[in-house]
Amino acid sequence: MNTELLLVLVLLCACVGLFIVNKPRMDVVALCVIVLLPLLGIMSVQEALLGFSDSNVVLIGALFIVGEGLSRTGISYRVGDWLLRRAGNSETRLLALLMLAVAALGSVISSTGIVAIFIPVVLSCASRMGVAPGRFMMTLSFSGLISGMMTLVSTPPNMMVDSALRREGHEGLSFFSYTPIGLVVLALGLGYMLVARHWLAGEKHAEASSSGGSSGTGSAVPRGPAKRLDDFIREYGLEGRAHRLRLKIHSPLVGLKLRELTLRQEFGANVVAVERRGRLSDELCEPNSGLELREGDVLLIDLFRAGAELRRLCQVMSLEMLDMPEGYFTDESREIGMAEVLLPPDSALIGKNVPEAALRRRYGLNVVAVRRNRQPLGSFALDQRFRAGDTLLVVGSWKAIRRLQRRLEDFLVLTLPAESAAVAPALSRAPYALLSLGIMVGLMVSGLVPNVIAALIACLLMGAFRCIDLSSAYKSIHWPSLVLIAGMIPFALALERTGGVDMAVNGLVNALGEAGPRVLLGGLFVVTMLITLFISNTATAVLMAPIAVTLATRMDASPLPFAITVALAASTAFSTPVASPVNMLVLGPGGYRFIDFVKVGLPFSAVVLAVCVLLVPLFFPL
Repeated sequence: MNTELLLVLVLLCACVGLFIVNKPRMDVVALCVIVLLPLLGIMSVQEALLGFSDSNVVLIGALFIVGEGLSRTGISYRVGDWLLRRAGNSETRLLALLMLAVAALGSVISSTGIVAIFIPVVLSCASRMGVAPGRFMMTLSFSGLISGMMTLVSTPPNMMVDSALRREGHEGLSFFSYTPIGLVVLALGLGYMLVARHWLAGEKHAEASSSGGSSGTGSAVPRGPAKRLDDFIREYGLEGRAHRLRLKIHSPLVGLKLRELTLRQEFGANVVAVERRGRLSDELCEPNSGLELREGDVLLIDLFRAGAELRRLCQVMSLEMLDMPEGYFTDESREIGMAEVLLPPDSALIGKNVPEAALRRRYGLNVVAVRRNRQPLGSFALDQRFRAGDTLLVVGSWKAIRRLQRRLEDFLVLTLPAESAAVAPALSRAPYALLSLGIMVGLMVSGLVPNVIAALIACLLMGAFRCIDLSSAYKSIHWPSLVLIAGMIPFALALERTGGVDMAVNGLVNALGEAGPRVLLGGLFVVTMLITLFISNTATAVLMAPIAVTLATRMDASPLPFAITVALAASTAFSTPVASPVNMLVLGPGGYRFIDFVKVGLPFSAVVLAVCVLLVPLFFPL
């Protein structure tokens, strides 16, 4: 082993360790790799920056924009509503339609976003059927992972494998190269989950789910295809917490700016909005820290504490209590809205409380309730720390809520109420978004232009048809993912140049070579799958793809089956909740434990392994 290889291996082990603990973030680790490789003399600066010029990095960025266009035009949510209507009261029909819908949408859109959209749909269906949501939630995450096996653009590992093949001078993959295998896995997954659902979510889960948001008000989840603002209020037990208070002439609050108020600390009162001239002004729907209060202003407050505090607040601050009309939020729904927001594992809000998160100052929104493990925190306090998987109910202007949808690294907007359709930014442009998507897929399938050009054409069409604006387009791109990919590509090159790839290939050949190529495929699959359980599947694919291509060359075989095996294994992250973001998303809503994923995911991983070993050589001869 030469010195350069030793340095690369040490750096690789350090990166894997940092990926596992997620400190610092994976994109920061990737940037460190880009800096260290030239400093260690392993490659030039130009070679270290090679990942940023890779066409698949641009392609992935363009697909983020296409997905945002579909979201802004309401297409994804409409599919969810259709699923809710078609499922009726049949568990089997819901499970089948759920897997088909998620696999179809996930083949062209981010599976994480699709799963986030479908979580509230599944919760509503489960409530209507009177069954535990845990019987369906793992089906949702599994179908999200299976969608990564459907098309070339369905997940970054597929594109990274294609890029590795082309760099080595081999023929790349087509748009539907993965589809035959993916369809078989989807069919087997459907049959498997029809059985495996009975292993999940016993009576304890069901009871928690059914009582999760009632607070003595009956069923928390609406029976229709979409929740309304009043449903949110009932579900989170917010009745009686909203009050309208007018500032009297001698009120000590007159002339103060919102950042100077101490109502939260002294009275547990949160200013949600300010009425001026008898209506909610667009400007005042998202009060900022510099907003100065005037005599006669009406504060819409959310009172976290008991009613006695309201009387004390009115007395001390010289406020007049006004009537809260029934259906107030519904009447003002064109100005002010609500949304359920999920905190993903890497959100910057994890570990912070409401004042530290400063959502009103940063985003013009207020947190009025929190749900943890599907249970509203009735004793939620402003100093309580947020955890990964918490669902926040936020209130603010629709404009602010829409802005939050673009902050994918910190938030996942799960549910928008039915009233949001009246203020959807591009609802009427849905046909044009579908047209743009169809043109992109058609160009990719036909091969008339490179995939990246087809995706960029779709982005331009989305903009030309006003499905998305430039600001939304740039903010929709998940830059940490692109930086991670760009940082790992030169790492793979460094392993290849220093002999690390040859060493891994020799190890596999020495261990399994005499058993035949199918056993080698199985061994490659298992190694890739195990690695992706601990680090990003994209990083795994970038590292393992050169090994697969070199292994095929060493065996004097076609590189296609070996490369596709790596891509399929990178999406086989069924066995632990931390192996994939989609698993983390359903962990809380499904009421699952770690062992539930092992119990259900491990056997299905073995099924995918068998499919790969048996069918990949048939579709892609060795």
